[in-house]
Amino acid sequence: MTDENNSTSHDHKKSRGMNYNGISGGIYGMAFLGGVIYYLQHATSFWAGVLGIFKAIFWPAVLMYKVLELLKM
Repeated sequence: MTDENNSTSHDHKKSRGMNYNGISGGIYGMAFLGGVIYYLQHATSFWAGVLGIFKAIFWPAVLMYKVLELLKM
């Protein structure tokens, strides 16, 4: 009986290590895909496309910085 309790508590601890981002991860993912599509459509060369991928990764952070700067937070 103690083995069953130990295995159950061990399994519970194992699942607690997972991190679920919920809706914010989905929103960031859609913003990233939208940014990649936008920047790749407007790229005129291979390196402009590579730069566009990096811009798509970082533009949500820059947007939040600008919004907080505008709100004086």
